[in-house]
Amino acid sequence: MPAARMAEIVGPAAAACRGVGAFNVIGIEHAEAIVAGAEAAGAPVVLQVSQNCVAYRGALRPLAQACAAIAGSAAVPVALHLDHATNTDLVREAADQGFGSVMYDGSALDYEENVRATARAARWCQKRGMWVEAELGEIGGKDGVHSPGARTDPADAARYVDATGVDALAVAAGSSHAMLTRDAVLDTGLIARIHGAVRVPLVLHGSSGVPDAMLAAAVAAGITKINVATQLNKVFTAAVRECLAADASLVDPRRYGAAGRDAMAIEVTRLLRVIGAGGGQSG
Repeated sequence: MPAARMAEIVGPAAAACRGVGAFNVIGIEHAEAIVAGAEAAGAPVVLQVSQNCVAYRGALRPLAQACAAIAGSAAVPVALHLDHATNTDLVREAADQGFGSVMYDGSALDYEENVRATARAARWCQKRGMWVEAELGEIGGKDGVHSPGARTDPADAARYVDATGVDALAVAAGSSHAMLTRDAVLDTGLIARIHGAVRVPLVLHGSSGVPDAMLAAAVAAGITKINVATQLNKVFTAAVRECLAADASLVDPRRYGAAGRDAMAIEVTRLLRVIGAGGGQSG
């Protein structure tokens, strides 16, 4: 079975005020854990591969094909998403590899150039059936570009969506990328105002730093897609450390890799339940 289309997952969730979990993949254990956790929750899920991850691995194709195979055998709908892409060649390659959506990141550009570049990317992708997410407001913490105190203006958001034609919008409302603590404070009132101003689903980046109750409140206020990366890496790494500490003679990466994978799957299930992602979805 091919990977699900993002619109097939996000559209019904937005209509029902449910969240959709979108989790970043670094290796095959990540993808396996994310899908296992989604299956346990009975929820659709998004496997995200970032441009930074592609740079780390040296190529998109091997990981993309592994994610596609895992998505194709899942018992729940699984979408493949290219995250934080600025390289248009990589966007084209992702399309060739079966990715149904992309987050085109023009946030480092000034507003007018961001609009032009994102609109070009959106037109190219949508002609090929790809769903396009973009960012306005500069979510904190990423590559030194963003101000942690930045906020997306609702009127600007509405103009930006209309000008670019994107399918979803990532907004700045108090979260920050790569947080190791879970104490970010979201402006849920602002989220609600943006939700009322724009015609597309909203996305929360930097969700690893947001406590559970506030994640649920963000979904209630109008966020649909919840991006998580660092929190899963923390859980995976802690489980590997515990496994290695318990047995100084352990050298088989399958043993400690499985410990990390299993712990990550449990955390994915938990987070999907926090954001109400179930809703009776099935593959």
